[in-house]
Order: sequence, then C-alpha cells, then structure tokens
Amino acid sequence: MYIYTPTIYIVSILGNAISVTTNQAHQGDFKIEPSPLLAVLNELHSQYKSVREGAVTKFIPELAKANPDLFSICIVTVDGQVYKVGDYDHLFTIQSISKVFAYGLALEDHGLDYVLTRVGVEPTGDAFNAIILDEQSKRPYNPMVNAGAIATTSLIKGSGPTERLNRMLDMFKRYIGRDVFVDISVFTSERSTGHRNRAMAHLMLNFGMIDRNIEESLDLYFQQCAVMVNCQDLAVMAATLANRGINPITKESAVDKRYIKDILSVMYTCGMYNFAGEWAYKIGIPAKSGICGGIIAVVPNKMGIGVFSPLLDMRGNSVRGVKVCEELSQRLGLHLFDCSGQEAKFQ
Repeated sequence: MYIYTPTIYIVSILGNAISVTTNQAHQGDFKIEPSPLLAVLNELHSQYKSVREGAVTKFIPELAKANPDLFSICIVTVDGQVYKVGDYDHLFTIQSISKVFAYGLALEDHGLDYVLTRVGVEPTGDAFNAIILDEQSKRPYNPMVNAGAIATTSLIKGSGPTERLNRMLDMFKRYIGRDVFVDISVFTSERSTGHRNRAMAHLMLNFGMIDRNIEESLDLYFQQCAVMVNCQDLAVMAATLANRGINPITKESAVDKRYIKDILSVMYTCGMYNFAGEWAYKIGIPAKSGICGGIIAVVPNKMGIGVFSPLLDMRGNSVRGVKVCEELSQRLGLHLFDCSGQEAKFQ
C-alpha cells in the first residue's frame, strides 16, 4: 500500500560523519540511502587526519595553545543540506576569515565607490601582515590582508565602540544563524601583542586612509577576529555567500546581494594571501583562510565549504584544509573554469 509522508528531516550517520537531508514520499518504512558526498567527506577526513605537516601559529600567544589534532570538514548546500565530519562543533576564533564579512558590511555602509578610495583590490604576493601600501594611491592593497582589513573595519558605522561592535556581532549572527560572542582571552592576547597592526594603522593614518581614532578601530578589528565559531558555522557563512546573501538555513538575508560579486572577486584573487595564485589555478573557487586554521570556500549557487585544522603552512594556511579543498575541487568538478563536464553531486 502506498503511503504519502510529508517532508521530514533525516539524519544519517556514517562513521564520524553526519548528513542532514530531507525525505518525502515512501512506501511503508523509511529507506535511508548513504550520501555519496558524505562518504567523500568521511574518506577525506580519514585520509588526512594523520597529516602532521605544519605548525600551530605563534603569532598570537593564546592561539599557540590550540590542539593540533583537531580536524573537521563541513559542506552546506544552498538548499540547506548539511554534511559534516570530525570535530565540527569545536569552537575557535574566526581570525582573518572575518575580513570577508567585515568588507561586506563596509560596502553596505558606504557603497563600493567610497570603499575603493580607502582600500584597493589588488593581490600583493606578500605575507598577510606585510607593512606595505600602494605606492601611488597610498591605500592598502586589498581588504584581505591585515592593513586593508584594519582600514575596512575603521569604516564600520556606529555612534561609538559599543554600537559598532554590536553591529558587527549582529552581522555575524545573520550569516551564522545564532548569537556569537568574542573570546576575551584571545582578544586581550591580540590587543597586547598587536604592535605590527598598530604600525600599519599609524602608517595609514599618515596618508589619510583611516581616521584618528586608531585604538577604537584596532579594538574592533581584534574583536572581530576573536569571534567564536565552529566548522559548521564557516560552511553556513560560505553557503550564504553562495546563495546570493541568503542564509540557506534561516532564510534570512545577511548581506545585500549586489555586493556578492565584489566580495567573491576579492576572495578569489586575494583570499589565500601569497598562495592566492596557486589556489586559483589548482582549486579555482573563492576562498579565505585564517591563522586559526579555518578555511571557507564558496561554490557560487551551489554550496559553501568549511574546513578546520590548526596546523598551518609557511603562508598561514591550514595544511589539511588546503589538501581537502583541492581534493573536493578535483572530485566534484568545482573549479570555476573546469570544462570537463563533471558535475558536482550534492546528495
């Protein structure tokens, strides 16, 4: 006898991996098919969890305490399906991945033309914390390096530091779908050791790229970097960008869709620092890394990827994260310029 069943949510478990999908009409008992995408994530997690290349960052003393064995992968599709494996609920600070979303907020606050007068969009080929500005315009090269991110954060509107921080946290909430908070110990650690960032801020003040309230802007920058997230949060944020600014879980708009192309373009050319060219060549999707060990990657109109592993290479990118993203790009045909005809499967 045929029985119609309304749409329900099904959680399927494979090893350490979890997939949340939907199921509609069934004959009698439910039949849960293992997800091929979930199996791929489980395989990649098993393949790379033994990798010991790289080292935990020492740039920020508090981050040096991270457990190097932590490792998680998560994919969220634009229709809200979630696939995750490993330590996906472990909280860590978002660090430089926050630059992507602060840039979007600055664009909403001021518009593209004005933001471009303060921050460029050119890749540097230099390290993320290089103290350099464009020789002609005196702007920081792009919003994904520290100097550009500080200039971007200085543009966030608000009547004072509390309102500006609350606007920043509200913005992250729209992307993630839950309240977020700042890790005070990491914020304090960054603030007390961030002399290089202060040097950048004073250099930009000298050329009129930021206003005189340097300490307030630096505090907000350190706070945004110290926002606590997990690997699933990263994937949801990436999927929101893939979904034209709409959070695929909550259906809430996180950012004006007209700025998505600006955000993704800068991620594609500048998001992986002085590895950006090789990333674009081999993996071919917009991405952003952070010295926390996180990476987000965006497949426009399809899905967002989040990977977390604190072991970093010499450029400050997660070793396992880069390997996982390269494998996913090859297996699923995610490269934006891939003409092989291979289609990504999200089931």
